[in-house]
Amino acid sequence: MTNRRNVLRGAAATAAAAVGATAAAGSAAAHAGGREPAVKEPITTNIPRGQEKYFDPYYNVVRGQVPASYHPWVANRQDKILLYSRTAGPRHAHLGPALAAGLNPALTEAHVLQNAIVKWMGEVGVQVDWTEDVTLMPGIGSTYKAVVFGSTSRDTLFKHGTAVQPNAAVNTTTPAHLDAARTALRQYVRAGGGFVGIHNAIGGTEYNWPYYEGLSGGTQYYDHGANQNGTVVTLTKDSSTHGLPPRWEFKDEWYNWMPFPTRVKFLLAVDEASLATKSNTHPGHGRFHPISWCQYYDGGRSWVTALGHDSQAYIDGSGFVGQAFFKKHVVNGILSAMGKIPFCI
Repeated sequence: MTNRRNVLRGAAATAAAAVGATAAAGSAAAHAGGREPAVKEPITTNIPRGQEKYFDPYYNVVRGQVPASYHPWVANRQDKILLYSRTAGPRHAHLGPALAAGLNPALTEAHVLQNAIVKWMGEVGVQVDWTEDVTLMPGIGSTYKAVVFGSTSRDTLFKHGTAVQPNAAVNTTTPAHLDAARTALRQYVRAGGGFVGIHNAIGGTEYNWPYYEGLSGGTQYYDHGANQNGTVVTLTKDSSTHGLPPRWEFKDEWYNWMPFPTRVKFLLAVDEASLATKSNTHPGHGRFHPISWCQYYDGGRSWVTALGHDSQAYIDGSGFVGQAFFKKHVVNGILSAMGKIPFCI
């Protein structure tokens, strides 16, 4: 627990520094975390040379605002993403009914989030495959530029319902690798894959897997108050906040975090003073309540947002307050995680 406390200590200072960040930091070449490498380099230590201060001993990875930690290991990635929306617990209405097995199963009008991501990314020239089949998680050598977790829940990466021999010793002759998708996701990220988490993907997904908690920003959802109107604060300049006003209205559940996110670039926050009610348990985060952030993680890129509870937020022209800004934020966040526009600098 000592390492854990050391990792989390100073979160408030990290947050304050992020709030005050401006474009004065200069280009990627002048960034404190260096420039993204363009070619593979031999791995000779767990911590690449010059990146010692970015090593997180709790998650056993290099993470944070450190472009030089990126792994350009897959040269043939396509302008394509995989949208993964499997739920192993609560299921948001915007996901519609559970999808059939396989890649790109039939969608209906009820699959609001899936339809929106396919449409929105198609408008910017990115192909989307979608699935809720845990066996299709991309892994080593995958050519997807990003995998997008859309409101997943609980142990979404566990292969439930697989028969085992209850009274036998471990049987190594069967393919009963029930958490193979965890291995695949970790290897995908380590090879330079992009990860995007939308709403419940950082709101109760893979609670008991530390690697995923780190991928989400060293944090997990604790609870939320009422689904209500609030004011979003745009914190800093970034590809995914480009075109957003300094303050804008939106309606959401406004997730609370425990532990508080660390080592990330904070992108958006909610002004808690704009909320009519709060959670009855979690005390909230006071003057700094982040809701979107990004980081480099274990060789890959990670971009996440807690926004996106209401189905109307995914429907163009719905009249939902802040819908156009939410769309812009999500689309640019995905593009940045893919590496098509500058990421997290």
